[in-house]
Amino acid sequence: MSHNAKVGRADATNQVPPTVPQDYLAEVDLEYARWSEINTLIHMLTPDERLAPGYFREPDWSVKDLVSHLGSWLEEAATQLTNIVARSYVPHDVDIDARNADVLAAMKNAPWETVWKQATVARAYMLQHWFALRDPSEAANWWVRKAGAEHYGEHLPPLRAWVAELVEARTRPPQRRVGLIGTSSTRHRP
Repeated sequence: MSHNAKVGRADATNQVPPTVPQDYLAEVDLEYARWSEINTLIHMLTPDERLAPGYFREPDWSVKDLVSHLGSWLEEAATQLTNIVARSYVPHDVDIDARNADVLAAMKNAPWETVWKQATVARAYMLQHWFALRDPSEAANWWVRKAGAEHYGEHLPPLRAWVAELVEARTRPPQRRVGLIGTSSTRHRP
């Protein structure tokens, strides 16, 4: 992967500032690769498909909900990394399920464009603060894993499956069924 463009640009390769320790490069590349795949998958969908529930069940999540979820964790990681860099970080418990439910409720009526912009800006800030770390710490590593490549990796398999299902349903030719009166074409949704 080339490292010559600005971080956070969806249409460019990732730039690794000279301050990033060499032992982080593989993690930086993995974060970039997984975010790029999420970006590609999401942009295969129509605007209506991004809002369709089914990515996750109980509770029902859409792709928009997933992006809102990822953006929220990226934003939180950026905040915590800022505190770590400033040496004002205070370890604390995080109720992940409650946080996820709060984010889902808060972003329920937000338009796709707002959710996507929030996630991409939060990612840029998280990367900026991650790259500013001089001394890796257990807390910083936890936040980067929770919000970054490891977190994306948890969501990629169901996202791939949901996108494939939506695209297949959209592109499937109408099926012909023979009924008692004649032939009719119907399109079946997942």
